[in-house]
Parts: sequence; structure tokens; C-alpha cells
Amino acid sequence: MPVSTERERKLNMKKSGGWPWRLLLLSFAAGAASIIGTALAMTTTDQAGFCGRCHAMSEAALTHQQSVHAKLACNECHAPHNIAAKIPFKTKEGTRDIFATVTKTIPDLIHPGDETREVVQVNCRRCHEAGIQSVNMQAKTHCTDCHRHVPHTPKLPIAKRSAADV
Repeated sequence: MPVSTERERKLNMKKSGGWPWRLLLLSFAAGAASIIGTALAMTTTDQAGFCGRCHAMSEAALTHQQSVHAKLACNECHAPHNIAAKIPFKTKEGTRDIFATVTKTIPDLIHPGDETREVVQVNCRRCHEAGIQSVNMQAKTHCTDCHRHVPHTPKLPIAKRSAADV
């Protein structure tokens, strides 16, 4: 007799629409948690405090704090602005950084790769477009070819730096 009672309860649940609503609610909650979690992770991992603490970027984070760009998050310059491009870029670069940290293969002086240089170039132009109208942009390939120390000017005396400024 208990079997038929359980069967009747399930049948009534289906008739009342209880299962679809629960499934929909659970899906909505999981989606919202995923979106909020991703947004929090993206915001946290964009900050200089995170970057300077998690790998060999402490000097870059320190000089960034003393620059005119101090109010910007690291990835305002170092990651694509478009979220669809930013997520895979940060995933790839973050994986590379984690691998270098875990295997202790972080170079003494970190130079950006070609893809990062292009991202920084796009971001320089995005923010400074109005100010570069009279600049001969064909003179060099990247803004950082002339403005290498923006915003990471080596403010520390060379004896206190962990890597020479080259």
C-alpha cells in the first residue's frame, strides 16, 4: 500500500507543476551564483593588490600605486576591455602565471608577450584617443615603445629593486 501512496504523491506533484518550478528555481539560483561568482572573481583578480601579492609583480604594483594611473585596475590596461575577449585572455594568462609560480620559473624581469603588448596598445588608445590626435603614431609600433615606464616607473633605488630596469 505505501508504494501506491508514493506513486499517487508523485503523480499529484507532476499534476500540480511542483517539479518544473523547483527545477527552474534551482537552475536560476545556479545561474545567478555562477554569474555573481564570475563577476567577483574578475573584479578581484583585476586589482593591483591581487596581482602584486600572487606573483612576482610586487614592484610593478608598488610603482602603479605611485603613478597617475593608480586609480585604474591592472587589467584596465593589461586585459581586453570587451568581456567576451577578456575571459579567455585572463584564463590563458592566469594559467600561465599559476604554472610559472608553481614550477618556480618566474623570470627575474617579466616582459609582456606580443598578445599582451597589442592589448595594452588598444587600451592606451581607448583611453587617450583625444590626446594623441597630433602624435605621429607611425613612428613606433606601440605606445609603450616610447612610454615604457607608464605606469611602472622604477621609483625604487636600483639597490632595492629585485630586477634591473632594462
